Amino acid sequence: MLTQQNSSSLVTLKQLNKEYGEFTAVNHINLDIEKGEFLTFLGSSGSGKSTTLSMIAGFETPTSGEIRLNDKSLIEVPSHKRGIGMVFQHYSLFPHMNVRDNIGFPLDIRKVPKQERDKKVDDILKLVQLTDFADRRPSMLSGGQKQRVAIARALVYEPEILLMDEPLGALDKKLREDLQDELRQIHKRLGITIIYVTHDQDEAMRLSERIAIFKEGEIIGLGSGKDLYNTPPNAFVASFLGNSNFLKVKIVSETEAQFEQQTLKLKKPATPIPDQADALVMIRPENIYVLSKEQAEQEPLASDINQISATVEETVFLGESYTCSLITSSGQRIMGKIVAREHSEIAPGSEVYVRWSTQHCCVYDNWNEQDITKAS
Repeated sequence: MLTQQNSSSLVTLKQLNKEYGEFTAVNHINLDIEKGEFLTFLGSSGSGKSTTLSMIAGFETPTSGEIRLNDKSLIEVPSHKRGIGMVFQHYSLFPHMNVRDNIGFPLDIRKVPKQERDKKVDDILKLVQLTDFADRRPSMLSGGQKQRVAIARALVYEPEILLMDEPLGALDKKLREDLQDELRQIHKRLGITIIYVTHDQDEAMRLSERIAIFKEGEIIGLGSGKDLYNTPPNAFVASFLGNSNFLKVKIVSETEAQFEQQTLKLKKPATPIPDQADALVMIRPENIYVLSKEQAEQEPLASDINQISATVEETVFLGESYTCSLITSSGQRIMGKIVAREHSEIAPGSEVYVRWSTQHCCVYDNWNEQDITKAS
């Protein structure tokens, strides 16, 4: 189980556990969340990410474990006294109130003086670019505008933390991307701590400073999107975050493996893998080079480059590039990306060579093929 603890964190989850009868939704996770960071909980349905968010919000009570804010326990603090803002996928706006009054509602129930209340609402309307819509009711707004109102309402009373549970999931792709950019800018301007839940890996990469990847109630990957993508800690994370190729190999030494009667050069793994153990070599499609036999003869093989032979199964045109599906002699499938101008030599049915650098591959033991299938 992946853990991280830091006494200076804004929020600390310590051995946090949630059970529903015999089902464990969240399995004793440990996590520190720093003040001002944008952290995303990423995982498939049922992985425990939303349950964890609900426990932080106070909507669910942990079976055991601790949640601390500024080193003070939240376990006995009701949700409305935690000073935490919440935005859901469904906007939950009051249909009889206009935008201004929907946003101002949290201030009204806190009995903020009218002059201060109006200034805060005007400021947040500018921040979410809704000043011209202040007098409209929710029925007169688009989905994106309604979500901006929901975000503004959660921010207007200046909570320490903003929790967001799949807030953009109901929007179409272009609008979702536009709001992702706006949300990232809002975070930069306000410096608020945001904990965001999504199952969308692209959204997590686009928004987050750090990503916590959930699987079966545990956090099995934690770090920046760049680090998790380039050096995934395990095969599940490699498969879940982006597209991956996996070759089944047998370890020969800490820097070599056997694949289809030939030796592959490996980058030394962080954790040693025993000789003769079965393992996986992972390579991202964009790090694979596909060459015709003529091209391979003209380009010498460098000492840190691996090369195997394969047959082109099909190619798919994507504009600036092609995806190329390849089959090795033992029947293992590899996916590569080819720059469009280099495609003329690579036709379905042709015999090609596949190359990649040892620096662009990772090696994993203790892998579970079912996990990789699920993640994909």
